[in-house]
This record gives sequence, C-alpha cells and structure tokens, in this order.
Amino acid sequence: MGLDMKRYVFPITLVLTVCTVVTLVLTLLATNSTLPPGTKFGLVFDAGSSHTSLFVYQWPADKENNTGMVSQTMACDVQGDGISSYAHNPEAAGRSLKPCLDEAMKQIPAAQLAQTPVYLGATAGMRILSLEDPKAADSVLAEVGKTIQQYPMDFRGARIISGAEEGAYGWITINYLLDIFTKYSVKNGDWIRPPAAKVLGALDLGGASTQISFLPSESIADPATASHFHLYGFSYTIYTHSYLCYGQAQAQKQVIMRLSQASQDTSGQVEHPCYHKGFKNTVMARSIYDSPCTAYLQPRGLDLNQEMTLVGTGNVTKCQQAIRAIFNFTACGLHRPCAFNGTYQPTTSGQFFAFSAFFYTFNFLNITSGQSLFEVMNTIEQYCSRSWTDVTGSYPKQKLRWLQDYCANANYILILLLEGYKFSEKSWTSIRFQQKAAGTDIGWTLGYMLNLTNIIPVEAPVYVRTQKEGLWITCIIFLILILVAALVLLLAYVL
Repeated sequence: MGLDMKRYVFPITLVLTVCTVVTLVLTLLATNSTLPPGTKFGLVFDAGSSHTSLFVYQWPADKENNTGMVSQTMACDVQGDGISSYAHNPEAAGRSLKPCLDEAMKQIPAAQLAQTPVYLGATAGMRILSLEDPKAADSVLAEVGKTIQQYPMDFRGARIISGAEEGAYGWITINYLLDIFTKYSVKNGDWIRPPAAKVLGALDLGGASTQISFLPSESIADPATASHFHLYGFSYTIYTHSYLCYGQAQAQKQVIMRLSQASQDTSGQVEHPCYHKGFKNTVMARSIYDSPCTAYLQPRGLDLNQEMTLVGTGNVTKCQQAIRAIFNFTACGLHRPCAFNGTYQPTTSGQFFAFSAFFYTFNFLNITSGQSLFEVMNTIEQYCSRSWTDVTGSYPKQKLRWLQDYCANANYILILLLEGYKFSEKSWTSIRFQQKAAGTDIGWTLGYMLNLTNIIPVEAPVYVRTQKEGLWITCIIFLILILVAALVLLLAYVL
C-alpha cells in the first residue's frame, strides 16, 4: 500500500503546485488600486486684506506622503473685514473666526479632531500692518491664535506669509489640482512627469498685493525671484514675485491720491474717470493716506480730516491714463526683461490661471469664457460708459461698494496684465480666468497645507496594489488547504 501511494505522490504534488501557482496569478490579476478606507482633514485660514476665508480639506489617510489626492470639503467666509482691520481691537479679530470654526467642527468626526491640523496664513493686509505697527500685528495674530486654540484641533500657528510664498503656494495649488506634477501611465506602467510646456503659471490678485508665478522657458537671471521645489522626484525652479501695494484696493487708493493731488478744484471735488457718470461719494483724506502705499506721498501740512468728493466721469481713456500713473514702466532699462518699477521678470511662457480678484472682476462682466482681447476691452469700455443710475438699476443685488469699483478694477487688470506683466494680444488667450479647479477653490491655501503637512512627496509615488477582503480570505483558505494536502502526502510518502 505504501508503494502504491508513493507512485501517486509526484503527479499529485505537481497538480497541487500548479493549483498554487494559478491561485497566486489569479490573486495578482484581481488586485486593484483601491486603498484602505480612512480620511484625514486639514484646515487653513486665508486671512486676506479685505476678508478671511476658512477652507477645510480632506484626503485618504493612506495617501499622506504619497499622491495626496486632496479635495475641498468646505469653504466658509468669515464675516467682516480682514483681520488687519482689527488693529485697535485684536480680540474682535479672534471672535470673528468662531462661526466658521463651529461650522468646520460639524464636518470632521469627533475622533479625528485632535489629529486635524489648523493653520492661519495672513497675507498682504497684515504685511502692511506689520510695516505700520508691528506690535498691533503681533497682537492680532496672538488673538486669532487664542481663539483657534479653544477648539480641540491641532493648531499649528498663525503667521504672516511672504509674498513669494503666497505666489509659490498658489502655483503649487493649480498644478497639483490639475495633475500637472505627475500622473500614472498605463502604457509605461509607472508614474511619469508631464512635459514642462504643460506646467501652468499662476496670476493672483488680492486687495493689497498681486503675484505672478511661472516656469520660464529661460534661466532666471535674478536668484532673488527664484523659488525651488522638489516634487514627486522632479525639481522645479519657478519665477515668482509679489507686488505689495498693487492689489486692487491699494492700487485704487494710489489712483485717487494722484487724481486729488492733480486736481485744480479748490472745493475738494475730484473728477474720477474710472467711476460712472452720475457717481458721487465723499471720503476723508485720512482714508486715502492711511496706508504705507500712499502715506509716503502725503503732502506736507495736509489736513487728514479734509473731505474730498469723488465725481465719476466714465472716461475709459482717462481712466487708463490715471492707472498708468501709479506704475513706473521706464525704470528697467533696455538690457534685461522687466515688468514694472524696475522689477526683473523673464518673458511669460505657457498657460496661466488668473484667479481671486482677476476672476471675480471679469466674472461680473461675463468675460471669463476665453473671449479675445478685443472683446474684453470692448466689454469693459461699454460697461464703464454706462451711467451710475443705469448700473445700480441693473444690478440691485450687488453691494454698492463693489459695484462702484468694477470699472476701475477691470481697467487696472488690463494695464497690469498687458503693460505690467507684458502679456500681448497673441498671448492673451493663454490666460484662463478661473476660480476653481477639480471642484476646489484656487488660491495659496491648498499649496500651503500640502507643503506643511508633507502630503506632496519629494519622491515619485509607489504604485500600491491591494486586494478585496473576501477574495483575499478565500485565497488564503485555499492555499492553507493545499499546504495541508501537501503535508499529508509528504507524511504518507515518508511513512
């Protein structure tokens, strides 16, 4: 009997081996890239010059330090002006954040709150305040920090970010959301780096500053304007520059200041070509010279309590002339490429996303759908030529403080992009005016969080294969049975 059994050991063992190999092959073929469940959250406050917004992001827990597919869960606008406006009442700056924090708490499971990072980044409004009154700026940051620390989350600081950081993080956000840094190639079976020509530039416009960031086709001549990143195994050196005082609110203050200084009217009336005919508004001189962007040009002996009445004339040509006056387009010389005010800038190249106030202003005028430069300029001119009565009657739901500035801001954008950043009629179509990508708001906040939480890796991601639980258990049981059968055969053969 033992001899008969030995005769069948080899063929049976061969059959079991084949079954084992087939099981392993089928297991591998049935695997997929669905990763285990689990979600992490992160919060970033964008404390801008005119307002503060809170963004809540989420991503698969097992993707951290890998591909980091982050999505936006919630956006909340904080009521009131930017935190820099609370210089004389810092505690109120902290209190203003509470409604949005309360709303965010509802979005995050209680068990994960302690591991949820919270950041607050303050931009140009606080940069200006820190120049005017460093102690007041510190007090505001301390108070918003106290408020956030009252919540059971992982507060990681409130600080003023530099203009270069703001520009660079906006650039990271856009390219990250649109999978520009890396994507998986089925053909190559690996992660690949898209062509450099597809890397997008970023154009950001706030209330107090504007940023331009892009990957130039030439080497960067001024190291001070270069930002270096190593993302997904590849190095990037981008040009980025921020212009403090050239956000749209501060730019308009500069325009009013120059118009008032050039006015010959002794009654305090100032004609403003960027405001609609029929528009009138009385402001205090203090409101124009309350910023470092204008204070240095304050006439000696000027009474800051003096009133001036702004009277709209609705003249686009004169409006653009007034806006040009706040730029210096001749300081660069002839020997290197330059933007304005003597600032070096390589020639723009590639596609650009223009977001924030670039988008909001042009979206109001319905010119964000790829219109030609001629169409854009014509639309702006037609809008500016309308009377104030016509405009207010046509947009009854718009806040008057926004409505009065759309003409001025639209013309400012044209001058900034065409004469400042040196886009041309030909390259105009390379600019996309957009505020969202992949369902997420474009801005510096996502790039900031990605950088600080290390969700974007410096090395290329490893492709992870996984198995469905039921199939995995079945395969394990089947392999155990094969091993038991093999052991029985071995014992039979020996005995």
